Amino acid sequence: MSPIVGSPVARLDGHAKVTGAATYAADARVPHALYGVLVLSTVARGRITGIDTRDAERSAGVIGVFTHRNMPRLKAPDPRIFVKRVLPLQDADIHHSGQPVAFVVAETLEQAQHAATLVDVSYDARKPRVVLTDAMDDSFLPEPVLGPNEITRGDPGQGLEQADVRIDVSYTTPMHHHNPMEPSATTAVWNGERLTLHDATQGAAATHAAVAEALDVPPENVRLMSPYVGGGFGCKAAWPHTILTAAVARELRRPVKLVLARAHTYTLHGHRAEAHQRLRIGARRDGTLTAIDHITTQQVSRTEDGLVFSASMPTRLLYACPNVHIAQRAVRLDLAVPSWMRSPEALAAHGLECALDEMAYALDIDPLALRLRNYTTDNPETGEPFGSKHLKECYERGAAHFHWSERDPRPRSMRDGDTLIGWGMATAAHTAGDMPGAGARVVISTTGKAVVQVATHDLGTGTYTVMSQMAAQVLGLKLDDVEFQLGDTSFPFAPLSANSTTVPSVGGAVNRTCTQACRALIDLAVADPRSPLHGVPADRIASAEGYLYDTERPRRRETVRSVMTRYGTPVEVTTDPPETTPQQYSTGAVFAEVRVSPRLGQVRVTRMVGAFDAGRILNRRTIRSQVIGGFVWAVGFTLTEHTMVDPHLGRIVNPNLSGYLVPVNADIPEIHALFVDKPDPTSEALGARGFGETPMCGMTAAISNAIYHATGHRVRDLPITQDKILQGEAAR
Repeated sequence: MSPIVGSPVARLDGHAKVTGAATYAADARVPHALYGVLVLSTVARGRITGIDTRDAERSAGVIGVFTHRNMPRLKAPDPRIFVKRVLPLQDADIHHSGQPVAFVVAETLEQAQHAATLVDVSYDARKPRVVLTDAMDDSFLPEPVLGPNEITRGDPGQGLEQADVRIDVSYTTPMHHHNPMEPSATTAVWNGERLTLHDATQGAAATHAAVAEALDVPPENVRLMSPYVGGGFGCKAAWPHTILTAAVARELRRPVKLVLARAHTYTLHGHRAEAHQRLRIGARRDGTLTAIDHITTQQVSRTEDGLVFSASMPTRLLYACPNVHIAQRAVRLDLAVPSWMRSPEALAAHGLECALDEMAYALDIDPLALRLRNYTTDNPETGEPFGSKHLKECYERGAAHFHWSERDPRPRSMRDGDTLIGWGMATAAHTAGDMPGAGARVVISTTGKAVVQVATHDLGTGTYTVMSQMAAQVLGLKLDDVEFQLGDTSFPFAPLSANSTTVPSVGGAVNRTCTQACRALIDLAVADPRSPLHGVPADRIASAEGYLYDTERPRRRETVRSVMTRYGTPVEVTTDPPETTPQQYSTGAVFAEVRVSPRLGQVRVTRMVGAFDAGRILNRRTIRSQVIGGFVWAVGFTLTEHTMVDPHLGRIVNPNLSGYLVPVNADIPEIHALFVDKPDPTSEALGARGFGETPMCGMTAAISNAIYHATGHRVRDLPITQDKILQGEAAR
């Protein structure tokens, strides 16, 4: 078999990105384009009582100023494709600080920016409610949309009563924002009744459908292109700024480009909601879990339907516990709507894996031994065996690489001079798939080269590269003879790049479609009297390295190019998307070492190790990159990232990268990523599973657990900043 799949192939789009040849949404060169700038509300709740746009309209270069008084009427799209239920600039109501109240359009960006400062808005402001802890008594159980929000298995109350040891702990996590390198951007171009959008999106199909529905345009009249995306992490899907830009461009009959300022990204698309988790866990003396009661309460917007995105899948699926209760509750606040954020299951994983660490100390059992005690090969919800699960091997390999057996379990027992050293571990797990499937198109030219097209996305995850590898392997071509094209809604459908779905959905589509195309090639060869393969049974023909050959007589072969040159017509195969992509489950074991200065409260992560079961590894370089990204994200989640909201005004006070602290290179140690690399027989994507969101799920807890091991005091409120370490030291 060709070694293309599994090889650490360098990113095929890398050269274009580092040389500046890659064209992102804001780079779209459109003649006579106007520039848009949004004016945002300065209050969090109330109504607009007056809006004076005269000075802005008279400002140099201004073409138009749109407010709720003159913006075209728009329809909020279907909630299955559009999270927000209320579109801005449609009425005078204000639902959160940073809501658009005007859209200024001018000949140049600088003219639009200046004119935006001249729009004068007055409000009838009401006191907002923005603090989660102040509103916990008003929490409610939302209607299930993405899945059930409450599950009971067995009798959790009785399970707690039967336990020898019980813990009752709570953890809090703040609001988090995505901050991709590329801010959201849209360029809208109308040609008569047809719209072309250049948009930074990780949900081309959803954005396409949302715009068509909001503007009441036939979907076939809209084309969206997004060949390069500079990061997304969940924030780049269907949001109002794209719809507004398209509406304004149609009204003015000129192209309009809108690029969100960094500060605007904190309120104009989603975030990870602030959350409170309470876990009650019971166990026998030997570590066997008897009950888990896990209640998560998180912020939602007043205007939405209570949709929650931080799934409790780790508690539902990870351990063999007969009595489980899970509830995901919500509190309506006067804040922007939350949404998907990379590794949504990390929230529940953090609470569960920290609580299990506390249980391990209460039982005087090694944290790894506790997890092995409750290991399961069966899905706890269905009782059926997992199709493929090698988590136990991950525990063994990760622990050996980290030298976990050398850990002194006593808190504050490991030191380097005055520096406290802590080791922590956790289980990593994240579901994948369980979303609509993808289709694909393959065209093999008369020169024997192939083009594969899917309307999917590459957010920096390596989609261009991995899908090219899969296509080359299945078609039996050299990698250089395959071109994978994405980011265009004129290509076959692909779902949102979320929930680690791209590999199972798009990979499955590429495999299916290329398999059919390869069969078509073989049929051409065996039916052609001029071919050396003429008359050979088709099931004896294989393909590799650009050749078709007889598996019983490998020297009997010919090139794909010669087959196609004689045929003289391109071979094209298109497959439709299946209704769903089956749910998958990737797991792993993660380990962290921290060094803590008890005098300064400073925490440094000095070692990070992860061992993972992701099914078959398609590309060792890109999957290691996913581990690095997830671990960096975990350091930020645990130690630095915190969106701060003024409790009186409801305004985000650090909407920038100087106040919202993300980790930098100096914060990250060398990262060791190990992989079991055993194909999942249930995966249509050549045995690979969705994986990208898995590494972070658990690493936040591993770092937190390591800090407890180092210091002997448990910080249950993220981020774990220096002041919290010093408070713990002072309380000793």
